[in-house]
Amino acid sequence: MSFDLGLVIEYFPRLLSGAGLTVELIAISSLVGICIAVPVGLMRVSASPTLRNLSLAYVFFFRGTPLLIQIFLVYYGLSQFEAVRNSVLWPFLRQPYWCAIVAFALNTGAYTAEILRGAMQAVPRGEIEAARAFGMSTALLFRRVILPRAVRIGWPAYGNEVIFMIKGSALASTITLLDLTGMARTIIAKTYAPVEIFLAAGLIYLAIVFVLTRAFRRIEARLNRYLLHESA
Repeated sequence: MSFDLGLVIEYFPRLLSGAGLTVELIAISSLVGICIAVPVGLMRVSASPTLRNLSLAYVFFFRGTPLLIQIFLVYYGLSQFEAVRNSVLWPFLRQPYWCAIVAFALNTGAYTAEILRGAMQAVPRGEIEAARAFGMSTALLFRRVILPRAVRIGWPAYGNEVIFMIKGSALASTITLLDLTGMARTIIAKTYAPVEIFLAAGLIYLAIVFVLTRAFRRIEARLNRYLLHESA
């Protein structure tokens, strides 16, 4: 068996179109996931047992069950409820694209919330006590001290979470979406060339991860640039 490079070149534009959908899914679900993670993360460190337990239940479920099951629950499960079918959200939730985004966002929101919780609890007590000594209220303390510091602490872990989401996004193909993996499977069904197509798809995934890794490192260096001034 020989490697058919011409086949890869012929279908590479279609793989790139699938990669575009993959990046789009991850970008939107990550943004929505952050919007979920911030309030859930704050609930995780709340003094209220009710808020802590509610947020813990959400995090425990989405971290403790496979992403594939979560996708199927959203895509196949929501349609079983008449209230959902009669709601204004049904035109969106009956489409696999939005179901994938909902599942991805809920999943990454749970992981990101836990990253944020750990980062907030890792903020040095001295910084918090100094802020309180200046008379900051709890809301101002979180906005000016705890959350900005937590972002710096948790940024590397969040970068890993986004990379894991990119690899997990391949599961979107199970609900008929032609993301990078879905497009590769469609091409293979036509060409019967799994080695060439999957290798090309894998290289595209590697390129996406490489670019994102470099971007996250640059942002991390910018967030922590004050450390360079302190060491100087």
